[in-house]
Amino acid sequence: MLLKYFGNDKESGFVLLILAAVTLIIPLCNLIFSAGSVFYFSAYTVSLIGKYLTFALLALSLDLVWGYCGILVLGQGAFFALGGYAMGMYLMRQIGDRGVYGNPDLPDFMVFLDWKELPWYWSGFESFPFAMLMVMVVPAILAFVFGWLTFRSRVTGVYLSIISQAMTYALLLAFFRNEMGFGGNNGLTDFKDIVGFSLQSDTVRAILLMSSGLILIVAFILCRWLVKTRLGRVVTAVRDHESRVRFLGYRVEMFKLWIFVFSAILAGLAGALYVPQVGIINPSEFSPLISLEIVVWVAVGGRGTLYGAIIGAIVVNYGKTVLTGVLPEVWLFTLGAVFILVTIYMPEGLVGLWKRKIGGLNHE
Repeated sequence: MLLKYFGNDKESGFVLLILAAVTLIIPLCNLIFSAGSVFYFSAYTVSLIGKYLTFALLALSLDLVWGYCGILVLGQGAFFALGGYAMGMYLMRQIGDRGVYGNPDLPDFMVFLDWKELPWYWSGFESFPFAMLMVMVVPAILAFVFGWLTFRSRVTGVYLSIISQAMTYALLLAFFRNEMGFGGNNGLTDFKDIVGFSLQSDTVRAILLMSSGLILIVAFILCRWLVKTRLGRVVTAVRDHESRVRFLGYRVEMFKLWIFVFSAILAGLAGALYVPQVGIINPSEFSPLISLEIVVWVAVGGRGTLYGAIIGAIVVNYGKTVLTGVLPEVWLFTLGAVFILVTIYMPEGLVGLWKRKIGGLNHE
């Protein structure tokens, strides 16, 4: 049924089938089988794969705006981090009086800094629905304001990339400050539970992985549907020849803004799913390096394909996990080398390389 829906795009169908299998099988194996079984997946593996799926959702959000609209955003990590902080604020409110200082109203870092009351912008985060709303609204507002100002001014190309990275760096510096009320350099951590259930529970970890996989699948299907609509065709035309689309009477900046805001919402959701699985969110997530890594994920997988971004995110992060466990000091050099090699020898990424191989076999 899934392959029939994707028609000639069999690759997308197969990627989603694999994602669906991973989302269902790995958590069930963790819960059903004992630690001595060959089918058992450890809690660490479940959390690691869940993290990979959130990165895949983040890469998907960038591919939508870069691969189909031609906007190379070097600040996608900012939307990811804002979504993560919104979730982190909810998780901190759930700690209550179980913190080190036992204050039922203030997180430990606020008690340590001698804050007397909870800041107004923390209000409402004791509610899970409100927090999930903020996970999407806060990145969307930032994307709308930034996009409105830049797209109306017709800032494009490398200038837009630099401005978006500057925005991310500014947020990094702001969130480092203790006065901001977000935990400063240490960020938000020591989470206990989510919607009343312990984050250390195997069942909760399994549900988080399932949630990550399900949202990734839904987001992929939605993105694919969007790029096939009239909106998506206009956005793709903007990528290929913006001045001609503008000459035809389309308000190019509005099409850019719409897709940019939607990609920011997806990135915020990825951040919200990431935080409870890793147990921490701090200003380092705003680092420009994070946003550059996201670009590498998409480039390695193959931009403008959606499923290529998913593949690239998982492959690169798996390589990072393996390499940082063996030679952590060479990871950044390896990442840079991979990006250079892909740009020169595989401009269409792994997806393009696969298609050329299959095309060559069919020709023979």
